[in-house]
Amino acid sequence: MAKTDTTTPRERYRAQVRTEVKEHAWEQIATAGTSALSLNAIAKQMGMSGPALYRYFAGRDELITELIRDAYQSLADTIHAAADTFGASEDAADTEDADPGARLAALAHALRDWALADPHRYFLIYGTPVPGYHAPEDITVIASEIMGVLLDACAALPDHAPPSAFDAHLADHRQWAGDHPAPPAALHRALSLWTRLHGALSLEAAGHFNGMGLDPAQLFEAELHDLLAR
Repeated sequence: MAKTDTTTPRERYRAQVRTEVKEHAWEQIATAGTSALSLNAIAKQMGMSGPALYRYFAGRDELITELIRDAYQSLADTIHAAADTFGASEDAADTEDADPGARLAALAHALRDWALADPHRYFLIYGTPVPGYHAPEDITVIASEIMGVLLDACAALPDHAPPSAFDAHLADHRQWAGDHPAPPAALHRALSLWTRLHGALSLEAAGHFNGMGLDPAQLFEAELHDLLAR
C-alpha cells in the first residue's frame, strides 16, 4: 500500500522554497565561498524580498546549518551503504566480504568518491571553519556516527604494530571516540586513516596536485595500503 502524504500544501510549498534556497546557496558557495553567503542575494535571485525569505530561514547561520547537516547526512548514508556491502550477511565469514581490510578500503573509497563528486560540499564540512559559526549538537552526532563506522572497521582488523606511546595517550584520551569499545591500537589506526586520507583528499580536491605529474588516485591507494598493512 502506498504511503499517504499527510503534509499540507503549505508545508510542501515551504519545503520546496527551502530546497530552492539551498540550491542557490550552493551556487554562491561554489562562486565566492561560504563566507560570502547572503540571504538577501538569494532572495533577489528568487524574486523575493529579504524579509520574505527570512520566513524560511531565520538567518545565515540557520542556512549554513542546514547545508552542513545535509552534507554530513549524505556522507553518513554513503559510508553506511559502503559498510553494509561488507560483512552484512550472517554467512559473511565464508565469503570475501568478511575481509575487514576490504571493508575498510571500501569505506575509504566511498569517502573519496563522495568528496570528489562535490568538492564544495566536502570543504564545507572538512575545510576552513566558517568565521563566527558554531554547529549545533545534532551535527556533531552525525559526525560521530561516521567515525563510529570507521572505528568498527578498524577494530575488526588484526594489529601487528607494537604498542606505541600514542596508543597509551589514546587510552587516556578517547573522548572523541564516544563510548566505542575499540582498543587504543584501533583508535590509532582510525585516527591515522582519517588524518592521512583527508590530507590527500583535501589537496586533491583543491587542485594542489595539478601540474605535479602524479596520479592522486595512486597516492590515495598507496596511503591506504600503508595504513592497512600496519
